[in-house]
Amino acid sequence: MNLIVAKNIKRLREENKLSMDELARLSGVSKSMLAQIERGDGNPTLSTLWKISNGMKVPFDALTVRPESPYEIVKTAEIQPILEDNGNVKNYPLFPDDENRRFAVYYLELDMNSYWQSEPHLKGTTEFITIFTGEIEIFADSERFVVEKGESIRFKADVVHSYKNTGKETAVLHMILYNP
Repeated sequence: MNLIVAKNIKRLREENKLSMDELARLSGVSKSMLAQIERGDGNPTLSTLWKISNGMKVPFDALTVRPESPYEIVKTAEIQPILEDNGNVKNYPLFPDDENRRFAVYYLELDMNSYWQSEPHLKGTTEFITIFTGEIEIFADSERFVVEKGESIRFKADVVHSYKNTGKETAVLHMILYNP
């Protein structure tokens, strides 16, 4: 935790263009203590951290939060898939939707003859699907589409829609759900 706090304080101080002297003056924490904390050598008390957060005018938890990494490697083999059709459809949430994104990315495997019907998503949601292996049949809003390896489809997913593997092998696809 000390290293997380150290990195956050240094990052926030630099983002706010504060020198060590300025932060010491604003927070009432000595420059030598601030330097020690930023190196990860110090073991600051809660009172000291409150002084620093108040001095920088940032929420206290900004000092303790793990910053989001600018990159993320996702290993599909380490993800527990969402199963449909008695396990014949495996849906791996690679990058699930969260409060900071308006999209989600999935990797799917549909065994031969598998079928999955989805309820409507939020109003305005669009699905983008690319087929890497096999062939699937998609029904969306009473329209039928057959999509094969090397093809992609986009459709409004705020209606009942379904997927069926109509090929002679496991269908592998990527799906992006965009939520406006």
